[in-house]
Amino acid sequence: MLALPAGPLESGTAMNPLIYSLDLTGTFVFALSGGLAAARSRLDPFGFVVVTMVTGLGGGTLRNLLLDLHPVTWVADPRYLAVCLVAAAVSFLWARWLESRLRWLRVADALGLGLFAVAGTQLALSAGTHGGIAVMMGVTTGIAGGMIRDVLCNEVPLVLQQEIYALAALAGSVSYVLLDLAGADGLLAAVISFAVCTGLRLAAMRWNLSLPAYGGGRMPEQ
Repeated sequence: MLALPAGPLESGTAMNPLIYSLDLTGTFVFALSGGLAAARSRLDPFGFVVVTMVTGLGGGTLRNLLLDLHPVTWVADPRYLAVCLVAAAVSFLWARWLESRLRWLRVADALGLGLFAVAGTQLALSAGTHGGIAVMMGVTTGIAGGMIRDVLCNEVPLVLQQEIYALAALAGSVSYVLLDLAGADGLLAAVISFAVCTGLRLAAMRWNLSLPAYGGGRMPEQ
């Protein structure tokens, strides 16, 4: 099974350098999306730091706490905090320039979603959890930070809207668990599951795919 631990101290072994680099990159991209949300809400520099950190680190932190994995990623490795601080500075200084390239940031966000969903699922399985719990942890890793970001910035969380986001993370996590149960090679399972999650998210962005909203009449008053 491909080892994708959230931090070197959680598994007792060093993280794969490529996966580690991608994990830091995903954290930076998610944190940057938090910085753009902070810019739209016209927050001060401290607000930028808070929002970028909860966006970049929130999902992994919640996952680790639920699985009782210690130390938490950014406590074991302060470089995760550093990339969030860099994202806060970049978004504070160049938010308008970044907003003009929002489409590419959303593509990067989709890549980060796929990586985090697969990494969270694999980490949960490595901790000995049931497959269903592993799926929940994968989805949590991918979407929790964005949910906290939207709440702090007084926006409706993206996962509660029609846009396909959490469903993409769910599809990627389920794919990994099923492939793992089938005895697939860890690397192959990770690549396929990443492609499922990211591909679904990118397809939704490209063709404006969405889940159907409730279309019933007015709810009766109590």
